[in-house]
Amino acid sequence: MTSAMTRTQSELEAEDPFLWLEDRNGKEALDWVHRQNAVTVGELQGDPSYQATFDTALDLMTAEDNIAVGAALAGHVYNFWQDKTNALGLWRRAPVASYKTDKPDWETIIDFDQLSAKEGVKWVFGGASRLYPDFDRCLLSMSPDGGDASEMREFDMATKSFIEDGFRAPASKSGFSWLDRDTVIVSAAFAEKDKTQSGYPRVIKLWRRGTKIEDATPIFEGEKHHLAVGGGVEFDGDKRHVLLGKTIDFFTSHSFLRLASGENRRIPLPDDATDTAIFKGQFVFGVRSAWTAPDGTRCLPDGLYSVDFERWIETGAFEPIETLLKPEHRVSIAGLARTQDRLFINLMDNVRGKVVVCDRTDKGWSLKPVALPDNGNVGISHAEHFGASVSFSFTDFLTPSSIVWSDDNGETLATVKSQPARFDAAPYVSEQFEARSKDGTMIPYFVVRRRDQTGPVPALLYAYGGFEVPLLPGYGGIRGRLWLEKGNAYVQANIRGGGEFGPAWHQAALKGNRQKAFDDFAAVAEDVVRRGITTAAQLGIQGGSNGGLLTGVSLTQRPDLFGAVIIDVPLLDMLRYTELPPGASWIAEYGDPLKPEEAAWLGAYSPYQHVAANAAYPPVLLMTSTADDRVHPGHARKMAARLQATGHASTLFFEETEGGHGGRGDRRPQAAQTAMRYVFLQRALSIGPKGGSRFSDNPVLD
Repeated sequence: MTSAMTRTQSELEAEDPFLWLEDRNGKEALDWVHRQNAVTVGELQGDPSYQATFDTALDLMTAEDNIAVGAALAGHVYNFWQDKTNALGLWRRAPVASYKTDKPDWETIIDFDQLSAKEGVKWVFGGASRLYPDFDRCLLSMSPDGGDASEMREFDMATKSFIEDGFRAPASKSGFSWLDRDTVIVSAAFAEKDKTQSGYPRVIKLWRRGTKIEDATPIFEGEKHHLAVGGGVEFDGDKRHVLLGKTIDFFTSHSFLRLASGENRRIPLPDDATDTAIFKGQFVFGVRSAWTAPDGTRCLPDGLYSVDFERWIETGAFEPIETLLKPEHRVSIAGLARTQDRLFINLMDNVRGKVVVCDRTDKGWSLKPVALPDNGNVGISHAEHFGASVSFSFTDFLTPSSIVWSDDNGETLATVKSQPARFDAAPYVSEQFEARSKDGTMIPYFVVRRRDQTGPVPALLYAYGGFEVPLLPGYGGIRGRLWLEKGNAYVQANIRGGGEFGPAWHQAALKGNRQKAFDDFAAVAEDVVRRGITTAAQLGIQGGSNGGLLTGVSLTQRPDLFGAVIIDVPLLDMLRYTELPPGASWIAEYGDPLKPEEAAWLGAYSPYQHVAANAAYPPVLLMTSTADDRVHPGHARKMAARLQATGHASTLFFEETEGGHGGRGDRRPQAAQTAMRYVFLQRALSIGPKGGSRFSDNPVLD
């Protein structure tokens, strides 16, 4: 296959007449976006039901009784908060004892609405790296548009102000962490020579106080084709370890320990090691594929193992390997977190959560379950690395979220925060079913619907299916109010490609096997129809990012299965995705379109190339963001343009100018997009007496 980089612009444009829409901020492209937005806003925001839908979404997103989720550090709980008054949000803190009360005594650290008004930039908070051991300084990250690229400034916690002549760096995808009070570890992505081909940091540098960032000292490098590098300090008790890493791709990496001598010594783990932690002198790790350790121990996926890290530092011997957690069928690891004295393992057991607490003594490892509720989605909200506090979240489709808190490493538990119910859950039931996919694999999925349902109703099917990311049960107040209360059903599918059952579930749909994820999704759609939960004409689907690829493929491969399709911040042109930064970072997931054999499987399903003029597509709504610097808006733009150009009038497109890939920042545009989605679904899936949806007369735009 000829590289896109070697073809002329005229050749590319002849092959792809909508290539000009890839120019993110080009006048012609943005003029097209504005015309599209005007039609979509007129169509959806002009609907009589829109205003009430928007008001409900905004009220719930900004409700003052939403849970203030926070993390404890040195006697305070830190929280980022947004409501109607504080559109861009407050970074604030409260004493731990006060946080547990109904009305915590919050102290504002930064008011981002005030800061943005003062500086004329809509700053979006991106987090803060605190300086150990006093935590009186932080490296504050702020995005100017909600994208991934952020500016960094040094901030004084006592004076609540930025430090004049302190550390400061312009917006980029660089990373910053403290080495000591006068030295910052910089994972640099400023100059092109310091970036990987995906646009992420390639070089790690030490930046001394009082010097220019351009003069920072390089200490570690990756290759141009690697995904990224990163570094930071890990504390294990009083011991400080400087860890550096090369992320080769999304699923493989090399980890290094920087010794006092300046040597960067590689930790002898397999390339696909995962779930790592340093705890009481032990290096804990998991693997994505079976690995035989140097001492002959067979390490298996979905298990956890450990080795004496201090011994390895002193002698170089990476042994003996101990088994911390044995693998079990359909049980996978969702994550690790640690306090000063305990290690916590978040597990998924058939897509339901639980937590195990571990201790390490001279006798080895001891494990016991944390006494949390069963049959729901249990997660670790925070674990205080330098203390004993830990908190857990609990939710399911019909149970509002709650925070269970412990000040003694999970021994004593108390529910300290509970979100009020946003809808009456009594009439509804949550059920788990399985659908048989094309190759015979059973695919689990959840259905939330009325208990007294007697016939098919409109249903929304959602899935993700990529990057080893699990899709778990969760309470949706907005979904309950705007969808379930209208008599509709919600379906959530755990298709392959995700991480619900560990690495093997993900790897089953990797690269050339991607079609299995699409087949799984279609199988679930067919199964809910077969069970009489809905009909094809009443079934809407939604997915974002990789899930947007999923719904895009579903549109072009099986339009007969669906009555409406929502495609959010998607990948859709899989033969050019690596040309749109940072698309090259996903080659390990999808494959490389510049390799003929891999282009063959990508081209076999790439939605953009499979739009057909003679297909009977259901109504489609595509949404993206100009500020999305993770998945380029060109994907959604080009797909909408091609659908409309080939005569598919029921295609709507909307592009927000801010918010980035995850819709961060001001809740008002987020509420508007949410409301438009629900209006779109209700219109498209409300079948009229003549059998057509209410989108049959939509105009086609240039």
